[in-house]
Amino acid sequence: MKVADILQAKGNIIYSVTGSTTVYEAIKVMGEKNIGALLVLEGGKLTGILSERDYARKVVLKGKASRETSVSDIMTAEVITVMPSDTIETCMELMTQKHIRHLPIVESGNVLGMISIGDVVNAIIRMQKETIEHLKSYIAQ
Repeated sequence: MKVADILQAKGNIIYSVTGSTTVYEAIKVMGEKNIGALLVLEGGKLTGILSERDYARKVVLKGKASRETSVSDIMTAEVITVMPSDTIETCMELMTQKHIRHLPIVESGNVLGMISIGDVVNAIIRMQKETIEHLKSYIAQ
């Protein structure tokens, strides 16, 4: 299974903010959309990612005010991305090795969407169920 398969099933809704957005507004969007990360886009180009982890570690623990702090001040600028042609296994390895929960999907400089660890785990579970059903069918013959 490829990243494109998850994107096709999930849809390619992209939730994003700009670097000048306040952290408060960004966290508000995350809460409204029930998501754990937002892409940071400037002119349609990916410049960073903001996660709940960034907020907790770079605002809350440092005593900053979320209404006065810009997303660009706390976002992760070195974003790890995947392409639609990458495998689910590749995503799982990246997420595990880099201790991240979200992967933006980028192709030719264009952001196509984002997948989460939940999306990857669900895809793996679906693949395993299909394999089990194939094996059951094969054994029953």
